[in-house]
Amino acid sequence: MQPHLTPESQAFARLLAESFTHWTGRDLLTLQMSVTPAKAGAPLQRAAQPAEPPLLSRDHAAPAEALYTAPFALVAHGTEPDPIFCYANRAAQALWEMDWAAFTQLPSRMSAEPASAIQDDRNRLMAAALANGWIADYSGIRVSATGRRFEIRDTVLWNVVDGAGKRWGQAARVGESVKLLAQQRL
Repeated sequence: MQPHLTPESQAFARLLAESFTHWTGRDLLTLQMSVTPAKAGAPLQRAAQPAEPPLLSRDHAAPAEALYTAPFALVAHGTEPDPIFCYANRAAQALWEMDWAAFTQLPSRMSAEPASAIQDDRNRLMAAALANGWIADYSGIRVSATGRRFEIRDTVLWNVVDGAGKRWGQAARVGESVKLLAQQRL
């Protein structure tokens, strides 16, 4: 069985989609408004709505497959003291140049260059999302498994939470990526 289609991954994909909609009011795949966004600290609501967001179908494999094959990079890490990625769709695996098995063993801090300014920027981003539930329009420098540098842009970072308010980690939807030359500085 493909790793993104295990029962655990299917459930997590649904949680990614529900959390994204909870915080932003938008569908994770289409970015169309579907509900009123939540305030920071608000528990995940599954209230009845006139129309269910497109990604949240009753078929659990369909959302998992849709997210895995989406044209944008989507990653998530857990809540460990040094968080480790627990999800990376196909676009993220291509961007960071590693497969699911390698990606889901990688501490998320290692997705960025080790330079203190870049790590400090990344840490500020994580703290802001943790405090507010989500942030949008983030950009930053990242590095692939082969050392290729790239900038992520128009990135949304959000807290992954369940219906009981338990935080499962954080996720990021990368809107755009731009390759950088080895010596290129922003």
